Amino acid sequence: MNKTSGVFKTKPDLSEVCRRRSLSGRPDDEHFKEEPDGDGSSAVQLYAKETSKLMLEVLKRGPRSTAEAEVPVVDTPLESADTVFDISGGKRAFIEADEAKELLSPLTKPGNSYKRICFSNRSFGIGAANVAGPILESIKKQLTEVDISDFVAGRPEDEALDVMRIFSKALEGAVLRYLNISDNALGEKGVRAFGELLKSQDNLEELYVMNDGISEEAANALSELIPSMEKLKVLHFHNNMTGDGGAMSIAEMVKRSPNLESFRCSATRIGSDGGVALAEALGTCTLLKKLDLRDNLFGVEAGVALSKTLSKLPDLVELYLSDLNLENKGTIEIVNALKNLTPQLEVLEMAGNEINAKAAQALAECLTAMQSLKKLTLAENELKDDGAVVIAKSLEDGHSDLKELDVSTNMLQRVGARCFAQAITNKPGFVQLNINGNYISDEGIDEVKEILKGGRNALDVLGPLDENDPEGEAEDDYDDQEEDGGELESVLQDLKVEQDE
Repeated sequence: MNKTSGVFKTKPDLSEVCRRRSLSGRPDDEHFKEEPDGDGSSAVQLYAKETSKLMLEVLKRGPRSTAEAEVPVVDTPLESADTVFDISGGKRAFIEADEAKELLSPLTKPGNSYKRICFSNRSFGIGAANVAGPILESIKKQLTEVDISDFVAGRPEDEALDVMRIFSKALEGAVLRYLNISDNALGEKGVRAFGELLKSQDNLEELYVMNDGISEEAANALSELIPSMEKLKVLHFHNNMTGDGGAMSIAEMVKRSPNLESFRCSATRIGSDGGVALAEALGTCTLLKKLDLRDNLFGVEAGVALSKTLSKLPDLVELYLSDLNLENKGTIEIVNALKNLTPQLEVLEMAGNEINAKAAQALAECLTAMQSLKKLTLAENELKDDGAVVIAKSLEDGHSDLKELDVSTNMLQRVGARCFAQAITNKPGFVQLNINGNYISDEGIDEVKEILKGGRNALDVLGPLDENDPEGEAEDDYDDQEEDGGELESVLQDLKVEQDE
């Protein structure tokens, strides 16, 4: 195979290789000059010698498969190894001008092919930013992903804002698909400090603005500055102080993002009005696969609005709705919507929503339809044994992909704990059952362990029990009804759980 700069060539035939070897490094007529008669016999002899060598090589190597393809050769690798530049490793540290010059020197090398940069976990001062600015400006046309999260930590506000402006100016016009400006305590001032960068972005596919102090005013500024969100697939706003007012601006951004696949707006202090607005806006994002609204103050009304939206999201795979104050009414509306729409759902989290046995039947019917479920979290509710029996029954048949079940802190006692253990004991690949923080007696814990030992899954799947209170009691328990042959006993018999006399 021959190698020439920038040109693909196939292997020459044997005679061509011999000719090149015999004449390599010598003038075309030198072989003829070596003989007085000039008949070229020396060249013929050398040619014959090289031919013999190559023929022996071919014979030793054996026949070549007819299917063997010719492999092109180029001087440079087909793929560059140096496309990611990441200085986020190690301890968090301040960076000043001299260190920045050394640290960022690979970006100054001519012909570098860095497309993705991560400056997170390093705090840039003005001097370091003035070094970084021209470097970033010189390579911005090749950049596609920029992570400048947590890059001004510990700096005074004025200095931090100036650093943001320098980076923003340097990166203005870069055609980015990914931008992460999280963990910078932005507020409205910080968002506007990034104004030149944000206003130049028409092709973003992923935007992360988490833990940034995004207030109502900051959310308004963010919505105002980004010109186009039509290509956006990921939008994450976790842990901000957005509130209902800011939720209105986020809702407008969501409406402009019809291709969203992952949306996170957790722990953002959004109440009922903002929750309703956000839920309605999400109805336009019919490609959503992951939705995370945990830890807000939605309440029942926003929960009902969300249920109407969920019926428009057929591709959901992960749904996180913990700590939203949904109560029974909101929960029932949501699970009824999910029951008919999302059999492919793999993760469902509804912890901390004041769900009790009254919602258990609707929840169980929904779970029965979700045969792809891998993780179910119902922690910190009020299911008690009566709700546990119904829900556990829905999980016993099928659900072969289920790996995690969290029903901790639900006022469960012996019966409820046994039902959940029975439901998962033969699931292949099951990883963890969390029944901590309940009122399970010592006898009940022993029974759970025996059930798990007797099934496909060993005791390894049982989570910690350090917060279980064996002396605790739940109100309105079924203990008094076991001898009456009521609903609880009937279900337990169906589950093949041995009853005590």
